[in-house]
Amino acid sequence: MTNAHTTSAATGTGDRSRPRAALPALCLTQIVSWGIIYYAFPVLNPQITHATSWPTGATTAAFSLGLVVSALAGIRIGRLLDHRGPCAVMTAGSTLGAASLATVATAPNLPVFFAGWALAGLAMAATFYQPAFAALTRWWAPDHIRALTLVTLAGGLASTVFAPLTALLADHLSWRHTYLVLAAILATITIPAHALALRAPWPPAPTSPAHAAAAQAPVSRSRPFLLLAAVFTLSAFAMYAVVIALVPLLLEHGYTTNQAAWALGLGGAGQTLGRTLYAALARRTAATTRTTILVALGGLTTAALAFVSGPYTLLIAVSIAAGMVRGNLTLLQATAITDRWGTTHYGHLSGLLAAPATTAAALAPFAGAALATPLGGYSHLFILLAVISATAALTAPWTATGGNTQSSIR
Repeated sequence: MTNAHTTSAATGTGDRSRPRAALPALCLTQIVSWGIIYYAFPVLNPQITHATSWPTGATTAAFSLGLVVSALAGIRIGRLLDHRGPCAVMTAGSTLGAASLATVATAPNLPVFFAGWALAGLAMAATFYQPAFAALTRWWAPDHIRALTLVTLAGGLASTVFAPLTALLADHLSWRHTYLVLAAILATITIPAHALALRAPWPPAPTSPAHAAAAQAPVSRSRPFLLLAAVFTLSAFAMYAVVIALVPLLLEHGYTTNQAAWALGLGGAGQTLGRTLYAALARRTAATTRTTILVALGGLTTAALAFVSGPYTLLIAVSIAAGMVRGNLTLLQATAITDRWGTTHYGHLSGLLAAPATTAAALAPFAGAALATPLGGYSHLFILLAVISATAALTAPWTATGGNTQSSIR
């Protein structure tokens, strides 16, 4: 710990360089950005397809396109963050996010709808967890796990706040007007928050011998990195398919849209609860061990959703438990690079690690909707997703780096 604090002081990443407003601002903007750009869609999609007669597969594919764009853009944005910091990137992303949702809301046809979600993908890459994590990892090192936990605790409330709010707006407005209202909320809150709270000087990257060795090694082509990417990719596919498919699963079981939205939203509360436990888990386990445990628990909760159809309170409990696991998986991925290879090229390496996982998450909604019918319903889809998570858990023990599987920030 002494070495870490020495490095922090030498590189300008100590307490004095931390912008006071950045952490609360990022907590707020993660709630709003995730809640509006991501979690509103599964609530509104049934109304979108009903009002427009566009196929569910097509509208879901448009949303998936946005996630694919986010994955690809995230690599380049990671490099920009490493060199220039988050202020301009996240402010531009917020502006683009509001414009993209306005495009989605006013789309007269599917091609424009797809274009709107492609723009939303750029906004996701520039405003979601990856840029926030890069900012906090640089500004708060070596205590960044605390800052990461706080911002993800807040982000876990995104679905809790905006899934029910979106359903409430949709009860009184068309889906188009609902998206326009949400776009206005996004612009009003996130643009000034990013522009004003993230203006602090960007500290130089750490230059300790350990960081230099990590920078020189071909980390992105190493066996542990590639296997870790595979684990997160499989896990992300399963977890994100569960999030998007939960509403239709509950509708299939006979529940109302509002009941399904509350189950999705309370799963977000579970994410927040789960993230309060991550620091304790990180203190007691090596990185590889907790990767295996958390991915396996993701499979178990997905299997539970497959086999539990009621009562409603039990489904809520399972959804909260699944959310707790998702919350921990977010922090697991956020700390995976620093746990193994340090913080020198965090933005770039985390972008590379996240790219296939985000692509899998992008394909998950479309694949889930496409597979549900031939599999015989959403319950059978959830069984398949549980098997995918189990495969990832069995791969996780092989992601050890050979000596540095304990968290480097402890």
